[in-house]
Amino acid sequence: QVQLVESGGGVVQAGGSLRLSCTASGRTLVGWSMGWFRQAPGKEREFVATITRGGVGTIHAPSVQGRFTISRDNAKDTVYLQMNSLIPEDTAVYYCAAGAYSANQGAYNYWGQGTQVTVSS
Repeated sequence: QVQLVESGGGVVQAGGSLRLSCTASGRTLVGWSMGWFRQAPGKEREFVATITRGGVGTIHAPSVQGRFTISRDNAKDTVYLQMNSLIPEDTAVYYCAAGAYSANQGAYNYWGQGTQVTVSS
């Protein structure tokens, strides 16, 4: 069993930056591809970014391409989501997930509880 914990969320003004972190207890993240997803109020959860086990391959959703960057530090057993140039539409609960290298939520086996990101205009 992998228990994922997200941190780094908060309230930020439009144009600002935040960095989310995802760590695990119980098992290491090194053997998993990792993903970030988000769910805005009244909307379905959507894909944000994914990264391969080694950290070489990444995919970002078109809506965040060029503003967000997923990365990982396997020595620290941590996955990051650097979010720059935030806009109000980025307001959501952000979840990290462990599983396959995919934009499909069904490819992920484990999910964190989420961290709230609020972007004010």
